[in-house]
Amino acid sequence: MGKSRLEAFSDGVLAIIITIMVLELHVPRGNTLAALHDLLPIFLNYGLSFLYVGIYWNNHHHLLHTVHRVSGGILWANLHLLFWLSLLPFVTGWMGENHRAAMPVALYGVVLLLAATAYSILEWAIIRADGKASLLAQALGKDIKGKLSLAVYAAGVGLAFWVPWASQVLYAAAALMWLIPDRRIEQAVSKEHGES
Repeated sequence: MGKSRLEAFSDGVLAIIITIMVLELHVPRGNTLAALHDLLPIFLNYGLSFLYVGIYWNNHHHLLHTVHRVSGGILWANLHLLFWLSLLPFVTGWMGENHRAAMPVALYGVVLLLAATAYSILEWAIIRADGKASLLAQALGKDIKGKLSLAVYAAGVGLAFWVPWASQVLYAAAALMWLIPDRRIEQAVSKEHGES
């Protein structure tokens, strides 16, 4: 399988995830701005999850630029990532409806943690298929940013049982950390193609 087919499939799944999330936004009863007040936590959670899906889509796109050979391991690792991302609409809705409750906030963090872990596994599968001297291995180095993200999600999950809003701040901070696509990969791909 070529990487373009893998990317197209992943793009389709991510588009469906976003569509499902937006369908969970219900029209308020009433025709004033006050009617929107109760929807604010739901909309903020939707915005955060939309941002996360966008970040994964963008970084996944850059990640696949490093792939030279799509192996069975890469296919399964990619499906593993998509599985965890497909749970975002559920945990987004639950957290939005119960934005100050510990368990929905913690479960949201668990899904983020497992999606980030799956992304790391996908990176490992690509490196395994292309070799330790591969473009991706060189670009990632020690992957401090990836490891820091995992620690932030884990901290958010634990903190949710004491201060749920602080967990949500951690989740948003981790999203901001990844807002700009991974420049290490962009630079490695440009260098390989002889671009400046």
